[in-house]
Amino acid sequence: MAVSFKMSVVLSFFVGLTVLGLANSAQFHELFLPGWANDHFVYEGDLLKLKLDNYSGAGFASKSKYLFGKVSMQIKLVEGDSAGTVTAYYMSSDGPYHNEFDFEFLGNTTGEPYLVQTNVYVNGVGNREQRMSLWFDPTMDFHSYSILWNQRQVVFLVDDTPIRVHTNMEHKGIPFPKDQSMGVYSSIWNADDWATQGGLVKTDWSHAPFVASYKGFEIDACECPVSVTADKIAKKCSSTGEKRFWWDEPTISELSLHQSHQLVWVRANHLVYDYCGDTDRFPVMPVECEHHRH
Repeated sequence: MAVSFKMSVVLSFFVGLTVLGLANSAQFHELFLPGWANDHFVYEGDLLKLKLDNYSGAGFASKSKYLFGKVSMQIKLVEGDSAGTVTAYYMSSDGPYHNEFDFEFLGNTTGEPYLVQTNVYVNGVGNREQRMSLWFDPTMDFHSYSILWNQRQVVFLVDDTPIRVHTNMEHKGIPFPKDQSMGVYSSIWNADDWATQGGLVKTDWSHAPFVASYKGFEIDACECPVSVTADKIAKKCSSTGEKRFWWDEPTISELSLHQSHQLVWVRANHLVYDYCGDTDRFPVMPVECEHHRH
């Protein structure tokens, strides 16, 4: 599931410095390629629909990879009985020691809420799941889901409200994803062995096809050509005295006070599961959990 963007350079001036951003919002085909099951794609003007039936799901992937910036999509999730289905939207690098940022939307029976599972992989290690309900019905309309990534933090946002922050704590000896470029991916697939109530509720194929709809693809990030080596990628996508990227500005290095209050509210009212509190899985608390404020 990958995404491609023809990126343009946007120049603006901020406190006397040139601030660089690579921004684009475009049609699906300008940014992405179907990854599998082309016959399960439906194009309706600016709208893309992915279908899941008992033959196949479908997925797409970006043409380019990126290091730091912000990626957004507007998604309308499967209506009605979506139990057993997963709509995934994520960024990922390649290889066994890959980095990955996941949104996974876990379907449910009619009338029961969708759950959003997020996860962070660093150097091939995941197991950092959090699950949340949402404060709206994500099947009734399109909502924006975004990943903001810089050298200080990874922020998962829903309609620009932060729902999770993964902070750089390298000073505590904890690895942080900052040196592998990542593609952007999305897919819909059957996961009824685990997705709904731990796999107790199976997919009811009489309701197929299950359809997830997309629009509003946006990337404001540093594009990384395949031919560029990892050390040159890091240099290319980092600010210097002569060039400044917006994601390196001090105001983006941490949440604003308003965003921090939003995150506290979301966690207090919608957090269903946090790996940091799962003592059955982790009798010894993961190191990053001891230091994370959120």
